[in-house]
Amino acid sequence: MPVAAIRAVSKGQNGVGAFILQCKRLDFHYCDWAGSSKGMNAFLKHDLPTFARANPSIEITVSPRPRRHPVIRGHYINGRERVICVRNLEKAQVQQKAEILKNANGEKVKRVNKPVGSLNESVRGVWDPYRGGAVSVRDVLGLPKR
Repeated sequence: MPVAAIRAVSKGQNGVGAFILQCKRLDFHYCDWAGSSKGMNAFLKHDLPTFARANPSIEITVSPRPRRHPVIRGHYINGRERVICVRNLEKAQVQQKAEILKNANGEKVKRVNKPVGSLNESVRGVWDPYRGGAVSVRDVLGLPKR
């Protein structure tokens, strides 16, 4: 009996296995008059069209805010927003801040004490280079071995 290949192509289901960009909108606010918006104005004139073409899934709005420092505001699909002030930054630095907001997920910054969280501690014990490997809790507490 000959072996036949499967003719169906796999299909994505409900976004499983697909990457969904978390940033849905970036708002660029600037001032025409203030010197702190110099880098932002240069970014908007020269680099924003390229940035917008490279990221078609992000809605980009540009609006003036007279007599205020320039900011970039990111809106995310989880309903949160993040704001970065780009006062007195150069054109390249403004682009870096826009990339940071684009790649963020909108969640609050959480402190991570341990890189891996587990309900159960390690079975092998804690690593100790002076005792030739793992140290068990019994060794540390001085309990007799079983």
